[in-house]
Amino acid sequence: MRHMFGWIVTHPWAYPALEVVHIVGIALLVGNLVLFELRVWGLGRALPLRPLARLALPLALAGFALIGTSGLLMFAGQPQELLASRSFVLKMALVMLAGLNAAGFHARGSLDRLDATARLQTVVSLGLWLAVMICGRWIAYE
Repeated sequence: MRHMFGWIVTHPWAYPALEVVHIVGIALLVGNLVLFELRVWGLGRALPLRPLARLALPLALAGFALIGTSGLLMFAGQPQELLASRSFVLKMALVMLAGLNAAGFHARGSLDRLDATARLQTVVSLGLWLAVMICGRWIAYE
C-alpha cells in the first residue's frame, strides 16, 4: 500500500490538505453533535428536537464522511507507521465505540424518550469523540 499511496506523505501539500479536510470534518461532526446533545439535555427547549435532529445529524454524518475519507487516505500513505502507533489503534477502537453508542442511541428510540439513558449516551458520545481527538493529536508525538 505504501508504494501506491506513498506520495501522499511526500507531496508538499497533499497531507496538509488532507489534515485540513479532516479538521473540517471534525468540526462538522462534533459541532453538530454538541448542539444536538445540548438539546437532549434540555437546553434550547424552544427548538423542537426532531427538526433539529433532521438538520444536525445529517451534517454530523457529512462530517464523519469527510473524516473517514481523509483519514483513509492519510492512513494509506503510511499504514505501517500508523498501525504501530498505540494512539492510532486506540483512536480506531474509540471511533468504533462511538459508532456503537450512536447506533444504540437510535436503536432504542432515544429521540422519543429523553430519559437518563439518553442523556448518559450523549455524555458517553461527547467523551468518546473528545478522546478520539486527543488520540489523533497524540499520534504526531509517538
